[in-house]
Amino acid sequence: MIQNDTIVALATAAGAGAIAIIRLSGPDALGIASSMFHSVSGKRLMDQPTHTVHLGHIKDGERVIDEVLASIFKDPQSYTGEDVVEFSCHGSNYIQQEIIQLALRKGCRMAQAGEFTLRAFLNGKMDLSQAEAVADLIASDSEASHQLAIQQMRGGFSSEIKKLREELLNFASLIELELDFAEEDVEFANRDEFQKLISRIRTVLKRLIDSFATGNVLKNGIPVAIVGEPNVGKSTLLNALLNEERAIVSDIAGTTRDTIEDEITIGGIAFRFIDTAGIRDTSDVIEGLGIKKTFEKMEQAQVVVFLLEAQKFISMEDALRVEIQKIRNKYPQKAVLIIVNKSDLISGNERKKIETDLKEISGQSEKSHALLLSAKTGEGVETLKSTLLELVNTGALRNNETIVTNTRHYDALLKALEEIDKVQQGLDNNLSGDLLAVDIRQALYYFGEITGEITNDELLGNIFANFCIGK
Repeated sequence: MIQNDTIVALATAAGAGAIAIIRLSGPDALGIASSMFHSVSGKRLMDQPTHTVHLGHIKDGERVIDEVLASIFKDPQSYTGEDVVEFSCHGSNYIQQEIIQLALRKGCRMAQAGEFTLRAFLNGKMDLSQAEAVADLIASDSEASHQLAIQQMRGGFSSEIKKLREELLNFASLIELELDFAEEDVEFANRDEFQKLISRIRTVLKRLIDSFATGNVLKNGIPVAIVGEPNVGKSTLLNALLNEERAIVSDIAGTTRDTIEDEITIGGIAFRFIDTAGIRDTSDVIEGLGIKKTFEKMEQAQVVVFLLEAQKFISMEDALRVEIQKIRNKYPQKAVLIIVNKSDLISGNERKKIETDLKEISGQSEKSHALLLSAKTGEGVETLKSTLLELVNTGALRNNETIVTNTRHYDALLKALEEIDKVQQGLDNNLSGDLLAVDIRQALYYFGEITGEITNDELLGNIFANFCIGK
């Protein structure tokens, strides 16, 4: 992308609204803005100090387009590190386009997706991982995803990586220096200290890599599959959780033949609930395809809600216990919630019996919980929501620990760890400094990829193509 021109774009959401903001950035931003803007006080915009706001009119010749506020941010005290002017105009689509078209005729060009943030990165206002966090912040739709994006944008993750890279770079320099004095057999890099550093780097990398499992689901929402036989109330439970008639409810078995998904936020965490086709033997081809998809969704889910019918649970208790154990055995790493539904159709004595049995089932596994509820009346649904929150590991989030949420960062960390492991093996085998230096350089390369100290046009194009225009 060309960096010596001036760009313009709508910085607020497209469409009519009360106010719209049109942003200009580049070396001629003040000059172009001044030629369009006529202050009510008669002052020239380009002569005004940075971080000031001015009332005036946008004019095309003698024609007044709109009364606006012009905000000035001068190089380098701006988001992009360049001169920036933002016009706050009325939110008419017509006005927005007229101002943008006028700016284009005056010498601007339309900004590409993410180009303002790209310029901020290229001008050293933020590193690459912080720039990516800007897109995550805009896309955040829950308290957890917002908190993760804010933490990364403030540099929590990149500061850890930079510190590791600096320490490794210092030792790499000493090892490279040893190569220049190979004939003298001089050792500048203390191998014991280097061993401690490599051990510490491996520990940090493993912690960051492990955090991705938590970060990815907190960012994208925790998938919860609601499974069970036909007519146990899966669709009714989904509707009760969402508090709307999202899924068709019928007494006819096999109504749900495909998966239905929707998302709600519980305690600041997004959960993606998946209502699946009832599991049973069937000769119906379409229903059979739905059941096949049910098993696929169970594989993908982090939490499995296994729904049973209260009266059937009483009459087939032993058989259903076997089914519960099968699910636990098949998905040992998943949280499994055993839900006995239709509590409104049983007597008081039957309720006590089921509650006793469910307490026993809950005590059999740390990852399992068992509840009695009525999806139809709503009894126990709030308890289910609080139980789901308990199953999610949010300790790292609450403790403000660094959590990796970006797949690109995760891949780079895995590759960096692989190179650090090679360095460790080299130290264990007393390899020479020149061989150690090769793997150290490669590890440094992957660290640099995360923060953008090492990058290329293709990588930047892939990252910033996912941004909205105007940011």
